[in-house]
Amino acid sequence: MRNYSIRAASPDDLDGARAVMLDTVYRDFGTGYVPRWHGDIIDPAAAYLVPARHTLLVARTPQDGAVVATAALDSRGPAHPPNPRHVADRYPSGETAQLRRVYVRPEHRRRGLARRLVDELLAFAAADGGYRAVYLHTDPAVPGAEAFWRSLGKVVHDEREDPDGGNGVIHFELPMGR
Repeated sequence: MRNYSIRAASPDDLDGARAVMLDTVYRDFGTGYVPRWHGDIIDPAAAYLVPARHTLLVARTPQDGAVVATAALDSRGPAHPPNPRHVADRYPSGETAQLRRVYVRPEHRRRGLARRLVDELLAFAAADGGYRAVYLHTDPAVPGAEAFWRSLGKVVHDEREDPDGGNGVIHFELPMGR
């Protein structure tokens, strides 16, 4: 495994972080940039660097310092809609640390990088002291995503089991102190 450096993003990291995020929503999700879902990608400083209880982590390569992975946390719970009401009620804003944008460039996957980033986010949430739960949702169509998150947390709702299929995403809770 390469010696990636992981740190809280600085303004100098934002262009690289934005590129990783945009590449992921285009390549892995196939949605491209959707303003109502991805506003934080365009302005990650306002979303993650300015608010005290939020963070954006980046992983950089030792060779050239390129940003190859991102992981973010904010204090906004899942909104209803598009998420099921019972999920939104269970994870209210202010009390919920929501993991977002845990993305690793394909050529850097399967090296434990995402797990290291998530561990750092969980430590950040625990150190905050005001979060009572850690929540995330994932698209099971993304290769490896469902198995990865199942290895770290518990499923609280799988929309694929809804009568109408919902949005097809899986909602997870992770333990704060892993």
